[in-house]
Amino acid sequence: MRNRRFLGSRFATRDATRAAVRLAMRTGLVAGLLGCLAAPAAAQSGGQAVAEAPGADKVLRVCQDPNNLPLSNRAGEGFENKIAALFAQQLGWKLEHTWYPQRMGFIRNTLRAKEEHSERFKCDLVTGVARGFELAANTHSYYRSSYAMAYVKGHGLDKVRTLDDLLALDASQRKKLRFGVFAGSPVTEWLLQNGLMEQVNWYQSQTGDAEQYPGEIIEKDLASGKIDVAFAWGPIAGYFAKRTRSASIVAIPLQSQPGMKFDFEIAMGVRHADKDFRQLIDRLIDTNQGKIQAILEQYGVPLSALPPPQPSPP
Repeated sequence: MRNRRFLGSRFATRDATRAAVRLAMRTGLVAGLLGCLAAPAAAQSGGQAVAEAPGADKVLRVCQDPNNLPLSNRAGEGFENKIAALFAQQLGWKLEHTWYPQRMGFIRNTLRAKEEHSERFKCDLVTGVARGFELAANTHSYYRSSYAMAYVKGHGLDKVRTLDDLLALDASQRKKLRFGVFAGSPVTEWLLQNGLMEQVNWYQSQTGDAEQYPGEIIEKDLASGKIDVAFAWGPIAGYFAKRTRSASIVAIPLQSQPGMKFDFEIAMGVRHADKDFRQLIDRLIDTNQGKIQAILEQYGVPLSALPPPQPSPP
């Protein structure tokens, strides 16, 4: 059972508050932490209880997918798991998870859902959203990656390093290729423009099977020869190219082209009303950028330089 103990009210003991401030000073997060701790744990508004502020009970509650490596899984093996654990450690907070497959209804069943018979939200932080995601307030971006192309070495594609190289293949060879593509991928436009849609095996990133995971396109179908070229989100392509043992796979990040964007910034998401908490996460991201990059590199994530962080919108 998860520990649901909380501080009780804004009148926590002075010793507890001072201890929290000393911890925050060591991590450079005083202002954001105090903003969270100052909120009442069970405030009253018009006689009705309202949700306590994130972190008021020193628990970092994250919303994550239980089966979506390399991002996250229930065993804590993904890079989003590691980054969340890093944040909790620096804050001196307990880390708790709400698990839900990252597909339709994810935000409704995690960030916006409340515990039964309680005003407490199930979780407070989604650890990966595309910059500009509208269903949650975006934090500062913590990495930037791109879609990638993957193929098995030694099968006639070793000189292919770009999309133009694919088009430059002998027509007879190119017509034999089977492409694995996720529906809605930005690569779809390129395939359409170049008359390659009939050679596509389509994949769904949001299936009804909780046991399926996006990396199967590489770890299973590309490695077995069911498809010849896989197009996938870079972190997925890089990770499964690195860990697949049944075939030697290379993953190549795609470069954005005019009118065709393949790279995206990834941030975290919080509720729009939780402004103090968002500032706290922004500071954690900014002060730990080196450690975050090291974690991402361990997972084979193709990385591009991030622009300077922009001030969070009011």
